[in-house]
Amino acid sequence: MKKTKLLLFFIAVLAAASCKVNDPFVDRVVAPVLLVFDNAIGDGGGFTTEPTVTSKATTSATLSVRIYELDKTNILDYKKGIDSIPVKGLALALTTRAGVKIADLTTDDKGRATITKSWAEFGIAAPRAGSIASITLTGTYKAQAFSKLARLQAN
Repeated sequence: MKKTKLLLFFIAVLAAASCKVNDPFVDRVVAPVLLVFDNAIGDGGGFTTEPTVTSKATTSATLSVRIYELDKTNILDYKKGIDSIPVKGLALALTTRAGVKIADLTTDDKGRATITKSWAEFGIAAPRAGSIASITLTGTYKAQAFSKLARLQAN
């Protein structure tokens, strides 16, 4: 009887250990491109989940982003490494986190997209130093959709 209970216990442990449980909170796919913001605090968003981009509160808000495809062909060769290739002609949608569309953008030959809008169009009627607009850039590259969260902060 004791051996049967022990055997059933081990079978239950093995069955529980062999089950794959999906993480319900993190359902992410690696983005097909790298977005690097100009005037961002820190690294520009390359390694930052939600970069903060700064713009003057006394003028219109300007947002500029460079988009790269990462060629990892030589990732194991330390003399060559990963190459960053600008993505030309990529269509992007700029929205607030509430889903209000601000503008459609397209990258130039250097992979850069720049927009200048009033702070009111970003949802800030009276900007002052420290005002923040939460924004999202979305697009599709090589049939894979992506989104990048960012904050636009008045300084």
